[in-house]
Amino acid sequence: MAGVYISWPFCAQKCTYCNFASGVFPKDLEGAYLGALLREIGSTAWPFEPETLYLGGGTPGSMSAEQLGAVLAAIPGHPWREATLEAAPGALCRDGVRAWVGCGVTRASLGVQSFVDAELRRTGRKHDALAVEADVALLRSEGIQEINIDLIAGLPGQTAEGWGVSLDWIERLAPPHVSVYMLEVDDESRLGHELLLGGARYGALDVPSEDMIAGLYETAVDRLARLGLERYEISNFARPGSESLHNLKYWQLEPYLGFGADAHSFDGRLRWQNVEPPGDYAAAADPRIECVPAKLAEERFFVGLRLLRGIRPTAGEWESHRGAIGRLLDDGLLSSDGDTLRLTAKGVLLSNEVFQEFIHA
Repeated sequence: MAGVYISWPFCAQKCTYCNFASGVFPKDLEGAYLGALLREIGSTAWPFEPETLYLGGGTPGSMSAEQLGAVLAAIPGHPWREATLEAAPGALCRDGVRAWVGCGVTRASLGVQSFVDAELRRTGRKHDALAVEADVALLRSEGIQEINIDLIAGLPGQTAEGWGVSLDWIERLAPPHVSVYMLEVDDESRLGHELLLGGARYGALDVPSEDMIAGLYETAVDRLARLGLERYEISNFARPGSESLHNLKYWQLEPYLGFGADAHSFDGRLRWQNVEPPGDYAAAADPRIECVPAKLAEERFFVGLRLLRGIRPTAGEWESHRGAIGRLLDDGLLSSDGDTLRLTAKGVLLSNEVFQEFIHA
């Protein structure tokens, strides 16, 4: 199942923990960026007809109806099996959501992160829980039933009690899909820079410990399972049939083309990416900056093992990774069920260490 990813890097504010190629940029850059995006899409010799589409960023939910329509009209395959648009809670309006549906959007992903006001303010987010509730009701009333809510375990000042409040809101809103990310502070984010300096801005002194973050995550796993949201990938939980079809392709090594600043692509053999700064992308005659052969023998393990169903190595793969597999089985990080390898509960929490075992210099 082939797909398309489109990057729209424009945001109303930059979250403190974010290190993506997104942020607040001059308004006139949007027009130049849109022109570059349409040129890149228009010059593509399509090797496939995409079945899924994902608009990420940034905040593609802020695109005007005209901007969104122009971009999606250039993508073949409409109507797609799934078309997801990321949006900032509190910024939705009925006319905008109707425009999304009219352009073929079938799924919305809301960057909620928390339902606790004190936690949200430290990240730079402007919404509150009632705004999310209103957005979910609006999406459903306009025909978008497939809704994802993002949560982050480990925000500055987060407590077990506050985490429980966020999970209570998940139960109340009953979305069919939830993503739970354990906070990994990047040095290039504002929060990460403050931590390196030993400062206190952005709540840097109140970032929970790794053990506490792991505990919050495990609480979410148990609570979401009781709500019928089964974990199918390390960070993703869904009711049966509501899994993200687009994101599944990343973990199943299926092809996709990426358009826009810092977008990545994979055709089954090669991987390439675009220049990162939006201004550089808008000015580039050719935005591609890197193209390398995919390391499929490694990727099948450190990408495929993210799926909780695991992978089935070939006889050759069992042999070539025998040492790593043996160590991880002995350490209780992997389990083996016949011909299938899976992460254990302990392995999920230490997944980066597991994946490192299959990466060769």
